[in-house]
Amino acid sequence: MNIHEFQAKQVLARYGVATLRGEVADTAGGVAEAIAKLGGTGPWVVKAQIHAGGRGKAGGVKLVKSAAEGREYADWLLGRTLVTHQTGPEGRVVRRCFVEEGCRIARELYLGLTLDRETSLLTVIASSEGGVDIEEVATHTPEKILRAAILPEAGFQPFLARKLGRQLGLPAASLPSFGRFLGALYEATIATDAALVEINPLVLTEDGQILALDAKMGFDDNALFRHADIRELRDPNEEDPREQQAQHFDLSYVALDGSIGCMVNGAGLAMATMDIVKYAGGEPANFLDVGGGADAKKVAAAFRIILSDAAVKGVFVNIFGGIMRCDVLAEGVVVAARELGLKVPVVVRMEGTNVELGRKILAESGLDIITASDMLDGARKVVAATQGAGA
Repeated sequence: MNIHEFQAKQVLARYGVATLRGEVADTAGGVAEAIAKLGGTGPWVVKAQIHAGGRGKAGGVKLVKSAAEGREYADWLLGRTLVTHQTGPEGRVVRRCFVEEGCRIARELYLGLTLDRETSLLTVIASSEGGVDIEEVATHTPEKILRAAILPEAGFQPFLARKLGRQLGLPAASLPSFGRFLGALYEATIATDAALVEINPLVLTEDGQILALDAKMGFDDNALFRHADIRELRDPNEEDPREQQAQHFDLSYVALDGSIGCMVNGAGLAMATMDIVKYAGGEPANFLDVGGGADAKKVAAAFRIILSDAAVKGVFVNIFGGIMRCDVLAEGVVVAARELGLKVPVVVRMEGTNVELGRKILAESGLDIITASDMLDGARKVVAATQGAGA
């Protein structure tokens, strides 16, 4: 689960991470009021709040010198669809702005904390190249990306911050500020079960302080039961409606860019199914794991979610009936297909418990469902069927 910048800064500030004062507003008048509340002589920064990077390049960040200028900009920005390199062509609608006081910046840096999947260790990622796309830096100048693992038995140690600070070229007088910042960031990451904390840019001010000018936080969904306060920060407007519906039915669903919907039980089988669809010349439209203990109602819900994607030109149902029985799967598919109507080809491959009964249910349903003998046969059939339909 991701949250907005202003929410991330509120969470981080609770653990002592240094941020600037800011106010959130969802109207142009509210932006003007926020500037008046922050006070000072300006300038102030008005930032679109969407779950995507690249807001500045898309016109979603602006320095303003007065409340009137802030109101005018917010009037233009609110309700507008921003398209960035992370939103895709559909973009995201701006529903609120974050107004923040300005600061005098001496340098911009990058700082992040995330789990390294190769080492299974929480790892600090830092770079002298802040305020830009860190992916581009990693591709073209990887030597500018610094990494340091934090051992769980030792936790965060101050020497790590001093070492990284020197490698980043921070002045000696700013190393204590950087150490406090990184220590607080580590504490916030551990305490909230954050999967990613990203500060880009991290800034060194002209008076030598270290501040988070931007902040991004993503959380481990499997740990959210421990964090009711974090769960309350979810913004459904920033999430795919199909993924929200999948959560309601306890389904693991991720929307992708292909045209072949996949319904599978088990994450490993789901990954293998996506691979074999690509091998057969198709592109998966989703990852969808109904789980081992799914009932007919859950299967029907999964089928509806897949078919609600207008990009889906065919569906591949690939089930191994271990805990989940094949007859239960078949019943769910039949219920959903009759309710929605089969407007795209559906290929079903299933093996395991009650497979013959499941095949009988499909055969006697009167529905135009294509059966497959194995995974590759199913993938080839669904790809051929969608191509025949003009996909």
